[in-house]
Amino acid sequence: MSTQKIEIENFDFTGLILKEPKEKAVGLPAIISSVKQAAKYMDPIEAFKLSLEINQKGGFDCPGCAWPDPDDDRSALGEYCENGIKAIAEEATKMSVTNDFFAEHSLTDISKLSDFKIGKLGRLTHPMMLREGATHYELISWKDAFDVIAKELNALSSPNEAIFYTSGRTSNEAAYLYQLFIRAYGTNNLPDCSNMCHESSGVALSHTVGIGKGSVTLNDLHAAEVIMIMGQNPGTNHPRMLSALEKCKVNGGKIITVNPLPEAGLLNFTDPQSPFKMMKGGTSLTDIFAPVKVNGDVAFLKAIMLLLVAMEDTNPGSILDWDFIREHTHGFKDFLTELKKEDIANCIVESGVDEETITQVAQLMADNDKIIICWAMGLTQQKNGVGNIQEVVNLLLMRGAIGKVGAGTCPVRGHSNVQGDRTMGIWEAPKDAFLDKLEEVHGIKAPREHGYHVVSAIDAMRTGKGKVFIAMGGNFLSATPDTHYTAAALQNTNLTVQISTKLNRSHLVTGKQALILPCLGRTDKDIQASGEQFISCENSMGVVQSSQGILTPPSKHLKSEIAIVAEMASATLKESKINWAEMAGNYDTIREVIQATIPGFKNYNERVRRPGGFYLPNGARVRIWDTATGKANFTTNTIPHNKLNAGEYIMMTLRSHDQYNTTLYGLDDRYRGIYSERRIVMMNIKDMKLRGWKEKQVVNLFSEFNGIIREALNFLIVPYPIPEGNVATYFPEANPLVPIDSFADKSFTPTSKFVKITIESVS
Repeated sequence: MSTQKIEIENFDFTGLILKEPKEKAVGLPAIISSVKQAAKYMDPIEAFKLSLEINQKGGFDCPGCAWPDPDDDRSALGEYCENGIKAIAEEATKMSVTNDFFAEHSLTDISKLSDFKIGKLGRLTHPMMLREGATHYELISWKDAFDVIAKELNALSSPNEAIFYTSGRTSNEAAYLYQLFIRAYGTNNLPDCSNMCHESSGVALSHTVGIGKGSVTLNDLHAAEVIMIMGQNPGTNHPRMLSALEKCKVNGGKIITVNPLPEAGLLNFTDPQSPFKMMKGGTSLTDIFAPVKVNGDVAFLKAIMLLLVAMEDTNPGSILDWDFIREHTHGFKDFLTELKKEDIANCIVESGVDEETITQVAQLMADNDKIIICWAMGLTQQKNGVGNIQEVVNLLLMRGAIGKVGAGTCPVRGHSNVQGDRTMGIWEAPKDAFLDKLEEVHGIKAPREHGYHVVSAIDAMRTGKGKVFIAMGGNFLSATPDTHYTAAALQNTNLTVQISTKLNRSHLVTGKQALILPCLGRTDKDIQASGEQFISCENSMGVVQSSQGILTPPSKHLKSEIAIVAEMASATLKESKINWAEMAGNYDTIREVIQATIPGFKNYNERVRRPGGFYLPNGARVRIWDTATGKANFTTNTIPHNKLNAGEYIMMTLRSHDQYNTTLYGLDDRYRGIYSERRIVMMNIKDMKLRGWKEKQVVNLFSEFNGIIREALNFLIVPYPIPEGNVATYFPEANPLVPIDSFADKSFTPTSKFVKITIESVS
């Protein structure tokens, strides 16, 4: 480990400007923002070429979110959103970080930059190595880099001392080859970004409906009579979802928004592809806004279900779908018994939503049969994240609103192909059937002991049990909880390896040695031994389709992720009978072994070449329940009672409009009216007055958990319509406050949306 001082945070203020929050999303401002972003960071001709191919059939999959594309015709004008343009501008930037840059700048120099400035330096162009005790990365050949990795991996006393992380950007083919290499090496240490995001969804849905994925399609959203959106801000995180919501509204559907903050994207959507709609003022989306307290969702859902049961008792057979309950579910009697023990007045208080609003929501649920509930991190990143999702399923099962057109579960996934990576076997707790197939197809001895998830991987590195860390994409340090603890964990390893397109904070906080392996991006042409290749991805609704880049890579020294994995495997596993080079030379061969290993991929190479791809099987979509009971399961979940002492607040972290995950596209949060600053804390005006605080007051934030005090310094107060006792901060700036040992039951997802903090003024 280097002895130089490495900064893991930047405390400088950048000039906070506050304006009134927007009440409309997208429209002309989004067009202007997209054009500015492309013009500033990209070659104009390349920007135009990419805009015609992004998310098109036969084009390339946006490297941003996993929102699905239409099955039928796609917009020739632009099947993308503002943040999609920002994502490709980030990847297809005209800037480069060469070996000369690393020769001129030490790790200390680079670490003093903000995350935004680090990200804007440009694409990585050469493999680089930081040797033990060195202050600068230096050029290394690809062969020597793979030899370093092989030497370190083969020197470990057990394969379980190595940790292999995966980001959601990785393609199906790369993910499959990566997990195959890791299991042939001998471990299931495969933590991934799902552990930090939708793991609670996967655990809850697998238990209740038999598949850890959503049950609806894009067309179901158009056909729904009611869509409830919980703990999600699609206007920023999944802007193309707004088009689907608009179609639902045009078809007569109603939208309920359940969220601590009002978000412009759910108030009004102005379609940027329709001049008429822009002149008209857009489409009002939300019919009922329920400003739930942070982690008040179970109480909110129970209040609705109690009202539905009361309606059913008054008029038997009118509300609950008894035919569905009898034929397709298990555990309803116990569920109902426990539900009736709850006091509705207490549920209303614990939810933070007024009785009139809850009654209106319940009535919409009673009057309509086609109901979809969508959710994201606001529900999953809680101590009771699994219970939150199970309660969502309970409500849908009561109404028979799953497994039919216009109804079902809709976890809205984040990074493009995060769902596909899990389908390909990126999971620390694989099922025996999958491992049996790996052994049959590849002749390996697959390890059976479950590996580390993200939280346990960090602990393993911190305590010396994890000695080599390899990351396939992502920004592990900034994405994970408890930033200082995670940094110390990474610095305790012998070797850290980052397979990346661009520089980020994780390249600066390293083990004793560190490697940067630069790879191709989604927008780049990928030419291998058999010619030009394409990859495939799975979107959040289970559609697998091809993706093929069109730009000349920014450096001739880049390798594809698949080639990097294959050469790592060849260098490390000298006795392996797997032909890694053949698979790296022709991606069709990878797809052939995928279809032999994973259900649902029959005729993979043929079907993925069809325009629009194909749907994977989904039992919940057709009322086939792959659960222990053979039916969809009702569950009982307790209401969390979140009591605060004087001076305490519940903090949730969230993203600004100018970012996607840890990638910062800019410093503005346009829809919330917050500009040029990220070290802010949104606070209810009543809470501010109670403390005698003013707008832009400088404060320090502290969390205490299991006797350990954590701090995040130099934040500016921003008055915002958030429930009293709740505050909101940006991720990853507030990640140092999220305890490593605070995570969801069963899923181990860090509780980034629920951190008890205190606030102290410094000015």
